Amino acid sequence: MKNHLSLCTVSFFAVVLFSLSASSLADDWIPGIQELYRLDRLPTFKESIRVASISSYDRTGGNNDGFGGQYSFVRKEEGGLVLADLKGPGVIYRIWTPTPTDDMMEFYFDGESEPSIKVTFRELFLGGHPVFVRPLVGYGAGGFYSYVPLPYEKSCKVFIRAERMRFYQINYATYPENMAIVSFPKQSPDEYNRHLKKGRELFGSSGTDISSYATPPSGKVERFNSKIQLKVNDTATIFNINQPGRIVGIRISPPEALAGKERGIVLQAYWDGDKEPAILCPAGDFFGYAWGKPSVKSIPVGVADGVSYCYFPMPFDKSARIELVSELQKETALDAEVLFVPIGRRENEGKFYAIWRRENPTTKGKPFTFIETKGRGHLVGCVQQSQGFESGNTYFFEGDDQTTIDGELVIHGTGSEDFYNGGWYDVPGRWDEGRSFPLSGCLAYKKHLGRTGGYRFFIGDAYAYRKSILQTIEHSPTKNELLNDYCGVTYLYSQDRPTCEFALPSLDKRNVIDLKRIIFATWWSVPMSSFSFRNATLTKSSEELDGKDARYISLRAEGKDSFGYHFICFVCELPAAGRYKVSIDAVKGPTQAKVQLFMDEAPVEQPVDLYAAERKAVLDEYVATLDLIEGPNKLLFKLVDKNEKSQGLGFDLTNIICERVD
Repeated sequence: MKNHLSLCTVSFFAVVLFSLSASSLADDWIPGIQELYRLDRLPTFKESIRVASISSYDRTGGNNDGFGGQYSFVRKEEGGLVLADLKGPGVIYRIWTPTPTDDMMEFYFDGESEPSIKVTFRELFLGGHPVFVRPLVGYGAGGFYSYVPLPYEKSCKVFIRAERMRFYQINYATYPENMAIVSFPKQSPDEYNRHLKKGRELFGSSGTDISSYATPPSGKVERFNSKIQLKVNDTATIFNINQPGRIVGIRISPPEALAGKERGIVLQAYWDGDKEPAILCPAGDFFGYAWGKPSVKSIPVGVADGVSYCYFPMPFDKSARIELVSELQKETALDAEVLFVPIGRRENEGKFYAIWRRENPTTKGKPFTFIETKGRGHLVGCVQQSQGFESGNTYFFEGDDQTTIDGELVIHGTGSEDFYNGGWYDVPGRWDEGRSFPLSGCLAYKKHLGRTGGYRFFIGDAYAYRKSILQTIEHSPTKNELLNDYCGVTYLYSQDRPTCEFALPSLDKRNVIDLKRIIFATWWSVPMSSFSFRNATLTKSSEELDGKDARYISLRAEGKDSFGYHFICFVCELPAAGRYKVSIDAVKGPTQAKVQLFMDEAPVEQPVDLYAAERKAVLDEYVATLDLIEGPNKLLFKLVDKNEKSQGLGFDLTNIICERVD
């Protein structure tokens, strides 16, 4: 077999058509590997003539975005499936899947008869292959992703030797014929590896000061520090300068200063004397907070080591002013640092904008819109917070992202978490925890709160447009039928001020809204602290009761436990402190026990007798009313006795319901 495993093998790269000189790095620019770390060029307008994606989305408008595999290939060929057949010059920037396999993938450049790259689909993302190296590839939150750029001069065919493929997305850009793009197999190993090393260093630097990457080669960073005491309904200027330049970092501490469900501190920035702000966003959300708490730790934006940071370069022509506006009824103390480089905006650079939008509720039949604008520019980031109106229901996250550029729908995703490089949002152990990766991640997944969200930042794969862009995401599996509360932050560079609406809603329409009635589905996935130490078994079961499927977690006990009553304890996370009525959905039957809620080893109200002559489902059975805290609460149920007619000590529990009553 031909060896395609080492970029360092000189014979593998026998034909060298292009070499960069270190001394002229700033001028010799070719799309591809340099885009992994040249953040200083991020404001530069893209020279691509088309940005697009190939994915397995359901062409009928349904939700079969890869489950059946009908749309998971471009065409069939002998021995397998063609996943992409791209015409160049161009660059593949991103490959994603939640369903990797051990089938062989092959990459054919410029009509090759033998593939230059052969790698199993799974190995492509694991970091052991010399082409697909960590942290440019990775996995977590249910998804597998690669950001290794694969340039091609004439064409690139991606082929998998498999009979079936499921979910996938491949993002790419096509460039003009005169672009000196060199196909991946023909690049100089020494130059490629030099750039690769820098790219890997940046991708491994989330949460650190990366302002040097955002600074042009000839620039020097100047730091402006200030201590701010934001008074009630106050505005504080954290940076003001009247000369050309660019901001390469904004840092604010402590994170607690911007936290809170009110979203009452606003970040706004003005370029070149504009009367309207280019950045207008609740400050916490701008730095990747979700529902009032820090949630992101990415390369360009996030919170780490007690600092909220942003390292998107922001060039301007003659002046800049950055302000924090407080609409809170309390004073806020914070430290601010702005990193400035005295190199003005270049002719081919856009200005930086950040726009916050909320749709509460979303519009039936219409997707949530991150941004819709005319002009020239490129989108470089989206952060989404999604809140359902019903506890336990996050079905809205089946919705697909869609990108229309210059009037053409060019990107159609396969599910909301897929857009953020995740997968399987409702399967435990995947999307169900807040996870941060270099360019994407999960803000949180709280099924009981009907709440989830994600973020994705774009570097090489930025969505470039010349006339217009419409970036949306559905809020329902199909037809946008579910109504929800959606918030989004969009980061972009634009030649002119975006033509969309910038205004923020009033404070009372920005705040996080918590559900009052919270349902914890114990039959699915609720953290459990512990259960009986001996003489007990715990299973998950289902059966048909009253013509409906009843699912429950089942505790079966006999005799005595080590320290008294048999018990089971669940960890129930609540969004706010208060007084709550606790009830249960359970199964009554001839082998069920009397159950009582205990707090601090003290019984709360009277036991609930779950005995019945025949098995039947009961809903909203009252247990107790008590004070609970924001965050995790341990609800301990003890099997304190049994009805004299009962034949056992059983507890079949479907849901725990906590409903706030104050």
